[in-house]
Amino acid sequence: MYNVPRMIFSEEHDLFRQSVRDFIAKEISPNNADWEKNKMVSRESWKKLGENGFLCMQAPEEFGGLGLTDFRYNAIFTEELGLSGCSGPAIGYPLHSDIVFPYIMHYGTEAAKTKYIPGMISGDLIAAVAMTEPGAGSDLQAIRSTAEDKGDHYLINGSKTFITNGYLCDVVVVAAKTDPSLGAKGISLFVVDKDMTGFSKGVPFEKVGLHAQDTCELFFEDVKVPKENLLGKVGEGFKYLMTELAQERLVVGLAAIALAESAFLSTVDYVKSRPAFGKMVSDFQNTRFKIAEMAAKLEQGRIYADQLVSLHNAGKLDSAMASAAKYLLTELQCSVSDECVQLHGGYGYMWEYSVARAFADARVQRIYAGTNEIMKELIARKILK
Repeated sequence: MYNVPRMIFSEEHDLFRQSVRDFIAKEISPNNADWEKNKMVSRESWKKLGENGFLCMQAPEEFGGLGLTDFRYNAIFTEELGLSGCSGPAIGYPLHSDIVFPYIMHYGTEAAKTKYIPGMISGDLIAAVAMTEPGAGSDLQAIRSTAEDKGDHYLINGSKTFITNGYLCDVVVVAAKTDPSLGAKGISLFVVDKDMTGFSKGVPFEKVGLHAQDTCELFFEDVKVPKENLLGKVGEGFKYLMTELAQERLVVGLAAIALAESAFLSTVDYVKSRPAFGKMVSDFQNTRFKIAEMAAKLEQGRIYADQLVSLHNAGKLDSAMASAAKYLLTELQCSVSDECVQLHGGYGYMWEYSVARAFADARVQRIYAGTNEIMKELIARKILK
């Protein structure tokens, strides 16, 4: 759909892309409508992803992974999910591999890695990350969940909300205060699994969009967590979150541009086939101008996203860059999906049309992984420091 050729991928990447696309066409797209009704994807889909090597691709071979440290493969996986228009899967699957897995891989003890990573690779263990609380969203320093040191274990109490993959999760990285008096320096990270006594889940939320995503609350009541499940050092959880959030925000941005492209392409097909006043909707100048405007903006966004993927692959992506990507690309997704609904007319407001679901699914992208207002603050800090 673009005039400017994409230059960051090799023939090996193209072959991988085709394998991902074929898998999605067979295993994801045909099931997405049912998953939206069920408010979650199937466990079987996770296992099929694992069988095909699409989960935690960067995991070392010693744990059963592929050892693919080239982030372009991860980016292709997220992009193809987005291009399918299946928004729930486009968020949940990458979160498992590109957002939760790095915490365990980078900061976990050998015991924790050995216990959890193989199952995350195979799809037998579904992962989530629990930061947001009922009274603390983007302001992570305000979390109230606690982890009390009991000598040979920690005792976690509190609750989390809006947790992606929450209802199905088997493993969750939890942010809690080990010293509430120290603010951000009192936050630590822990791995909690579903079999720990006192850990429970709410039912999936009735959300405006992302109906195939099992977002819910998590509750921790005197959850006994062994010391080996502490990630990194006590009190350094906030630092780890700030380090890993750059990749999380890039992943959200990559999903956003791909989902916007999906809505755009379906709209192009629609206006070319929809008659009005004796001709096709695509023949009206307003339609042609709107399509041209969106195409130009999407091409700019895609070039920008590809550049950031290259920078991240080289270890040069910083927090401000990732924040800008999340901000700009999610704003673009919302803008494009809105224009696409308008070009569909009344049919754009009907749930049976993919553009209606794309519109509803897009809105939350500007909120989670840090609101876009917080993204602007992070961008400004780098400029004005």
